[in-house]
Amino acid sequence: MATALLVVDMTNDFITGKLKNDRALKVISPLKKLVDEAHKSSTPVVYISDAHYPEDTELKLWGEHSMKGEWGGQVVDELTPTDKDYTLEKRNYSAFFETGLDTLLRELNVDNVVVTGVVTNICIQHTSADAFFRGYSITVPKETTEALSDEEYASGLNFLKTMYGAKIVSVDDQLFE
Repeated sequence: MATALLVVDMTNDFITGKLKNDRALKVISPLKKLVDEAHKSSTPVVYISDAHYPEDTELKLWGEHSMKGEWGGQVVDELTPTDKDYTLEKRNYSAFFETGLDTLLRELNVDNVVVTGVVTNICIQHTSADAFFRGYSITVPKETTEALSDEEYASGLNFLKTMYGAKIVSVDDQLFE
């Protein structure tokens, strides 16, 4: 099974900026470890981050954040993509919606996605739904995603497992070959 690591919305605005989430800070270290492991095993790493325009629908609900070309929309320094990584921009919750992600994964012959990032019950959930409906197997290392509360985090992981058959694993499990 060919695997790709998806890093969703690990941007400045979601971690320390306009939609700051202190809970997301603890995701950085285990996610960095996972990115390093993916690089060592030549597993593709794909960063998909919000890059909003002023008229985007999502902004009506959440306010201005992760605007295209601005600091808030950049991946946090600790996880800066390398030249080997892929970077895509999104304008709504799902990393698949109109981003080219599905085409990229198919070109790479990927059939399993390791979904990481924030927020568990929003962008991770919508990305996992679209992965499921496109036929991908889904793995979610529990230390590499976070929500706005304990309840939303637990509910989000349970939903991913129940509705999409996501394997909820530890970052210490062997994820890449």
